[in-house]
Amino acid sequence: MNLNIGVIKGDGIGPEIVAEAMKVLDAAAKTYGHTCDYTQLLLGGASIDVHGVPLTDETIAEAKKCGAVLMGSIGGDAKTSPWYQLEPSKRPEAGLLAIRKALNLFANLRPAILYDELKGACPLKEEITEGGFDLMIMRELTGGLYFGERKTVKEDGVLTAYDSLTYNENEIRRIAKRAFDIAMKRGKKVTSVDKANVLDSSRLWRKVVEEVAEDYPEIALEHMLVDNCAMQLVKNPKQFDVVLTENMFGDILSDEASMVTGSIGMLASASLNETKFGLYEPSGGSAPDIAGKGIANPIATILSAAMMLRFSFDLDKEADAIESAVAKVLKEGYRTIDIMSEGKTQVGTAEMGDLIASYIA
Repeated sequence: MNLNIGVIKGDGIGPEIVAEAMKVLDAAAKTYGHTCDYTQLLLGGASIDVHGVPLTDETIAEAKKCGAVLMGSIGGDAKTSPWYQLEPSKRPEAGLLAIRKALNLFANLRPAILYDELKGACPLKEEITEGGFDLMIMRELTGGLYFGERKTVKEDGVLTAYDSLTYNENEIRRIAKRAFDIAMKRGKKVTSVDKANVLDSSRLWRKVVEEVAEDYPEIALEHMLVDNCAMQLVKNPKQFDVVLTENMFGDILSDEASMVTGSIGMLASASLNETKFGLYEPSGGSAPDIAGKGIANPIATILSAAMMLRFSFDLDKEADAIESAVAKVLKEGYRTIDIMSEGKTQVGTAEMGDLIASYIA
């Protein structure tokens, strides 16, 4: 099988971690009789440097021709990078929001798995993490506050900013259905997170989710306010299976979940539309402070590549092989600096990629 994959290396540590994911994909393809055909695309700061804008129509068109897109981290240092002297609509992150919208990537999947081998890197007490945990955060990605109307005006001589949070029932229904479908293949539980005691948008969210739940009698549905969910994630993460929530809440909770697993460098991500197409990226930022040092953790990007094989190309066996290789490397004690603990062997970005690729072969 020929895998047509778009590649956005991104900014900061992006090119380093994407290179290792491609290395692992090539190893899996060779082992299982596939070929990878990569199309290089520009987005974010890298696109600004070449085209003056964070996303071009050409990149969108080329991405749509691919079966899936693998992406590194986007953005730079807001204090020192010239990209952040531009108006907000022309900064790197604006390109990320725009490509999600252009490709209709409304469903963001962020698994948070605590590997038994990384219990020492988890900041929670051992009695909480005993036995590990495996939860999936399902975040709506193309609506809500990030895509609402916004403006800053002067009212009565005082600068005042407005941001609009808008959802319609169709946007909520399609993400809810995805969450329930995934829960059917997992622990058959959905925790819908909102702020229904304050926000009208959350009250509509809750109403529509309950309507969708009627079509899934096997799924246990619970509602949880977002502030309580933030607390419960560190109090008892094992209680969760699929966490369904809107855009901003999902952004915050998924980063919290990443640290509960030990490091954001371990958190993969998939953004899907209504077809098999998806954009796959690590959940962490571009970490410009360590870019070029060869110490970034590539595992989140490698696991994102495994998700790409599973969800966009239906190659479950190949995805399993990558995930098993990651688990084996961790079990044998290899660690990048962000997950390093006493008695383990510290390795760099490229060496971690080499190890994982070698275990697939």
